[in-house]
Amino acid sequence: MLIPLLTAIHVVTVVLWIGGVSFVTIVIFPMLLDMGDSLEKVLMFQRVESVFAKQARYYAWIAGITGFLLLYLKGLNTLLFTKNTIGVSIMLVAWAFYTFVLTFEQKIFAVVFSDASKYDAAKVFALLARFHWVILGVSLAAVFFGVWAGHGGSF
Repeated sequence: MLIPLLTAIHVVTVVLWIGGVSFVTIVIFPMLLDMGDSLEKVLMFQRVESVFAKQARYYAWIAGITGFLLLYLKGLNTLLFTKNTIGVSIMLVAWAFYTFVLTFEQKIFAVVFSDASKYDAAKVFALLARFHWVILGVSLAAVFFGVWAGHGGSF
């Protein structure tokens, strides 16, 4: 009873989380990159980011907690980073990276953009957009290999 419940919570949380990353990457960043006014870009990004980042933090922690519990309850935690658990291993690495960035996002931005006068908004947003495409790719790979391995796929 516990494993199906944890699995359902885990999957729904991941869908919300990766769906949000997809929306930001595929819809929001192209809109930002098309905007001409730097201040308008920054304000829109801050509005979207302030709402989604808070949600994403919760999603990341819920997905992580349920994922670790599932690994433990299924006895798969000892098989991490082997060829038989490549999907779970990719998910774990993606989760760790996301959770680190989301947890320390404000500190990271403060260091990276400590002297805002040095930065061209267009270049910063182009870099952030590319970063999001990489993150989305890793996320989708984690989902793909996780589902594939969970349903009998192997190397």
